[in-house]
Amino acid sequence: MASAVTPSSTVEARQRYRALTARRLLLLVVLFSCLLLSVAVDMALGPARYSLNEVIAAVLSPSSVNGQLRVIIWELRMPTALMAVTVGACLSLAGAEMQTILANPLASPFTLGISAAAGFGAALGLVAGVAILPAAIEYMVPINAFLMAMTASLFIYGVSTMRGVTVETIVLLGIALVFTFNALLALLQYLATEQALTAVVFWTMGSLTKATWGKVAVTAIILVAVVPFFARNAWALTALRLGDDKAASFGVNVRRLRLQTMMLVSVLAAIPVSFVGTIGFIGLVGPHIARMLVGEDQRFFLPGAAVCGALMLSATSVVSKMLVPGAILPIGIITSLVGVPFFFSLIFTNRKKAW
Repeated sequence: MASAVTPSSTVEARQRYRALTARRLLLLVVLFSCLLLSVAVDMALGPARYSLNEVIAAVLSPSSVNGQLRVIIWELRMPTALMAVTVGACLSLAGAEMQTILANPLASPFTLGISAAAGFGAALGLVAGVAILPAAIEYMVPINAFLMAMTASLFIYGVSTMRGVTVETIVLLGIALVFTFNALLALLQYLATEQALTAVVFWTMGSLTKATWGKVAVTAIILVAVVPFFARNAWALTALRLGDDKAASFGVNVRRLRLQTMMLVSVLAAIPVSFVGTIGFIGLVGPHIARMLVGEDQRFFLPGAAVCGALMLSATSVVSKMLVPGAILPIGIITSLVGVPFFFSLIFTNRKKAW
């Protein structure tokens, strides 16, 4: 009897697995399609509004449209729209892997103090004219922000390697860093001139309006360089969600994997923030949405988190252009106003326990 049941059970299990895989792939395709639509709408909106047909024509065949439309799309709006995509993907991936290696749903670049550190670094340049790397004073603000964010990341990792330090301790340390850097930032704002104060406040709100093709290229290169590592270690990262002991029993070098992942996550989080300012919520909620849709399997979770983050920031960019006619609101404000209630709705409507 057992030999008769086993083959049919195996076939049924394979069918269920194939159906689940097909469902996950379909969800990824739907998310990516929504992302393409959001990017097109983002490029269509602005002081001069265009139809989606005009935008698509300008993207696919620039020589077939008038010069004004071509310049507006390619030189002004496309860098901003693609910056939203790359930054959203980077922050969401960073949050996803932070939550994985720390086994904590609250882990993200924002909650662990990396974004706050970047804000303080930028303020040092804007208010005090201090360049952490004097040789690159021309790019003082983004480099300051990047170096301070990396310093915070290395500090968090250094503490995490100490004997007896738990995941909860690391998260509490991150919260302490948030308060510390926010206090230092407030002190610089208090001492700043009116012009410098305006620049600092605008930077800390987060904005995509200063996006350039160079910045888009840098964030895209970082994303393309880091993703293969995560993809190659997808199985090990999935096993890590079962706990350190279980992952180690599967042959995973937990300490090395956590170190490598933390370093790459720090770069993923620091570089986008150094370009666009402080943007919260994306790195926290993007991974949760992906997890609810495609599960914990990193083969689907990683692309799901990247696309969810990119879609969220792209949609937020669209909203920022529609709320006040003729003005583009700082995107960091929109992510908080729209994102937090949306996050609560996801928590209360989700029937499955993710953690």
